[in-house]
Amino acid sequence: MDEKLFGTDSALAESYRAAGWWQSKTIAELVTKLAAAQPNDVAYITDSSRFTWADYARVSDQLAAVLLEAGFSQRERIAIFLPDGATVHAALVAVEKAGLIAVGIGSKAGDHEILHLLDSTGARGLITHEKLGRGRSSDNLWEKMTAACESLSHHIVVPDFGHDKTAPVKLNGVVTSPDISIVGAERRLGPDDLFMLNSTSGTTGLPKCVMHTQNRWFYFHKLAMRSGDLRSNEVIMGAVPAPFGFGLWTAHFSPTILGCPTVVMERFDAEMALDLIERERVTVLCCVSTQFIMMLNAQEARPRDLSSLSVMFTGGEAIPYDRAAEFEKITGAPVLQFYGSNETGALSYTSRKDTREKRLKTAGKIISAMNVKLFDPDTGESVSSTRFTGQPGCQGPAVCLGYWNDDAANAKLYTRAGYMLMGDIVDIDEEGYLSVVGRTSDFIIRGGKNISAPAVEEAVGSHPAIAMVAAVAAPDPIFGERVCIYVVPRSGKTINLDAITEYLGVRGISREWYPEHMVLMDVLPCSSGGKIAKGELREDARSRFMKKK
Repeated sequence: MDEKLFGTDSALAESYRAAGWWQSKTIAELVTKLAAAQPNDVAYITDSSRFTWADYARVSDQLAAVLLEAGFSQRERIAIFLPDGATVHAALVAVEKAGLIAVGIGSKAGDHEILHLLDSTGARGLITHEKLGRGRSSDNLWEKMTAACESLSHHIVVPDFGHDKTAPVKLNGVVTSPDISIVGAERRLGPDDLFMLNSTSGTTGLPKCVMHTQNRWFYFHKLAMRSGDLRSNEVIMGAVPAPFGFGLWTAHFSPTILGCPTVVMERFDAEMALDLIERERVTVLCCVSTQFIMMLNAQEARPRDLSSLSVMFTGGEAIPYDRAAEFEKITGAPVLQFYGSNETGALSYTSRKDTREKRLKTAGKIISAMNVKLFDPDTGESVSSTRFTGQPGCQGPAVCLGYWNDDAANAKLYTRAGYMLMGDIVDIDEEGYLSVVGRTSDFIIRGGKNISAPAVEEAVGSHPAIAMVAAVAAPDPIFGERVCIYVVPRSGKTINLDAITEYLGVRGISREWYPEHMVLMDVLPCSSGGKIAKGELREDARSRFMKKK
């Protein structure tokens, strides 16, 4: 394997350190320091467990010792297939202590995706619980994976350490009693090195593997501090699963850097999330738009005391203005966001200093350190200095190392000049505020007219009878495509297409944005990253409306 895959160019890393963007410590080192300074303080909280910094250090040492005794070589890949909770974070730190590279697999991944990630990364080990979702045993998964993936050699079964901090670990079916004295600093990788591979949270096709250094997330934390004015006494709720970028900074990096507790859930549940915010006096909520809308709906049905919240970070998709404004009104907490991706980290962000209009109607100010440029999506060339619309690209301390061993995907990710591209079309105004027009793959093209699906969702989603909405293209023999919306009504409300178009007409929305098909749903499907699974809806629209030619 090419050595350049395993870390950042040393000269570039030193320049980032000199600028104060990157640091020399790793998460494992910070956990060790916190375990010594505040051993009994809580690191992770669930609805039924508490996990201290001392627990975190001890459990990750124990698991690291198991990995070392198994004979893994430095920089070999080991997959982590665990639900959210203290255990997945302890596993990430254990893998770091053992000098290995983690392959983070979302807990909702199916066998086809799991096998693809194991095979494409050459993973030699797999960390799981004894029992997986829906009553399936991990032995069943292991047998299926090893039959198809030649690189796999070790299966590590871990307990839920949040509930049982002293339970044993099994290595290839045998209970282990590892000697933690063999865990030392000599094996560990540095903060500039590749420490983790995770998958893109795309909803179609097999995922690509994104290469992460720790320092890109240390820099992201600096942005979060600046944006939300965070303090060491915060109580954070991370609602996005840990293997994904948003989940990494909100539940693995920022809380450990601050030394504060994080509330996590094995699976997101809006009712439970609200109960935990009230019970634990959460101050910082981190979730995607889909999740906070579900929480708003649950809060409407059964109100809780959410007065502890001081800020909510969201992102990953367009923010619906009316629902975000409703959240601010109910909680008094400003809604902030970063614009970026698992690959780029962040290109812009909003802050407490911004007005509500700027916070909720733009993606914030461009981050100067990220050297953002706009490119023509058709030619790939940089747009002129007088043009403020295009496909954004960036170079800077928040970007990943690219895709693992995938030249074709990297060729699409980067421009010829080495700028990492987003899959969006954006506008940047004279003040430097960025607004997303739509994804390059999220346009509905009706009669040659590009219609932004996020814009349709924004307009339709503000209807008082609608809880959630997603817009996709429906095939049409005359216009090529028409706008189709999938709608979840609010509890006790009814809605139809005529009422929606009448509502949009009153609001002065362009008729080109009017939905022409509507499908009522009890719930919208979500991808592993918590976003609406647009791929599933597009497939449904194709099969549903292709017959109407």
